[in-house]
Amino acid sequence: MVDKVILVVSFGTSYNNNRSLTIGAIEDDIREEFTDFDVRRAFTSQMVINILKKRDDLSIDNVEEALERAVNDGVKTIIIQPTHVMDGTEYNFKIVDTVKKYEDKFENIAIGDPLLISDDDFEDLIDSITAKGCADADTANVYMGHGSPADSNAVYPTLQKKLEDKGFDNYFIGTVEAKPDFDDVLAMLKEKDFKKILLKPLMVVAGDHAQNDMAGDEEDSWKNMFIANGYDVECVVEGLAQCEDIRKVYIKHVQKVIDSFN
Repeated sequence: MVDKVILVVSFGTSYNNNRSLTIGAIEDDIREEFTDFDVRRAFTSQMVINILKKRDDLSIDNVEEALERAVNDGVKTIIIQPTHVMDGTEYNFKIVDTVKKYEDKFENIAIGDPLLISDDDFEDLIDSITAKGCADADTANVYMGHGSPADSNAVYPTLQKKLEDKGFDNYFIGTVEAKPDFDDVLAMLKEKDFKKILLKPLMVVAGDHAQNDMAGDEEDSWKNMFIANGYDVECVVEGLAQCEDIRKVYIKHVQKVIDSFN
């Protein structure tokens, strides 16, 4: 019988290779760190789940299915650790609301923080991205996040402000589906004399948005729109979770939950 489970919950991606490099790497690190827990996977995107089932015959639970499975297995303690960047709509509607229905089914049940919540989380992210960035005065480091209609979208301007306060004045944060958007980033770039752009996703997984909206060959990809504005653009299509330092943030969040049980 399995007594203790860490359910690692991700949005999900249909890009098999990057899934193993990011979501899989987070799960592996958590499994290695917390050896007395069974580590399981769930996705919040039913669309991704359906694609993987139809295309690859790969079955992945959504959050409710994973919790139901844990109940049936007699699990007593379960930690739900999201890999989402922030507590946006996916986090609140697909995780928090679902977990509420199962609060009386386990002796211990709790949700860990997403990537960016505390000041320490921002510090860890800034240390990670600036360590891999370009310091050349004529190069801008541009990060494209997803964006959310939720109030938590404030993480993006907050990150921008914290970078500026630390003197990283060649780092720029934008989102593909919210504000700041491409035009906002372009306006900031034009205030300075940059010739080159190092373009990266501010996303845990380098999935569809990173592959297409950021680095794709379509005219309206960020890469090609920056090129159309006269910049030399280099794209690095890597998810944040490909960096060990980022994965360690999730380890800290799991440990915080475990400590709260004691």
